[in-house]
Amino acid sequence: MSPRTLQEITTSTNTDLSLCSYGEGQGSKFIRKAKETPFVPIGMAGCAAIIAFELYKLESRGNTKMSIHLIHVRVAAQGFVVGAMTLRTAYSMYQKFWAKSRP
Repeated sequence: MSPRTLQEITTSTNTDLSLCSYGEGQGSKFIRKAKETPFVPIGMAGCAAIIAFELYKLESRGNTKMSIHLIHVRVAAQGFVVGAMTLRTAYSMYQKFWAKSRP
């Protein structure tokens, strides 16, 4: 192996790279990803909203055990995320198969 090739390999495996070295911070990366796939932030926001609402309702849960209430919160939040993923898949299929075939 030549020394030049070894040097290229050594510099290419440098782990000191961060998001800032690419000129993109975490906020701008999130905005870019949100524009590419808008259903991800919708799913995240819906999940957070459901959790916040259910935590707000925590005091008025009545005789329901805490563990049962938290299971209901988890199921509702996961259901919203799965729904957002399903809508994204349906939208993607629509764009791929039906929108292209129409003039």
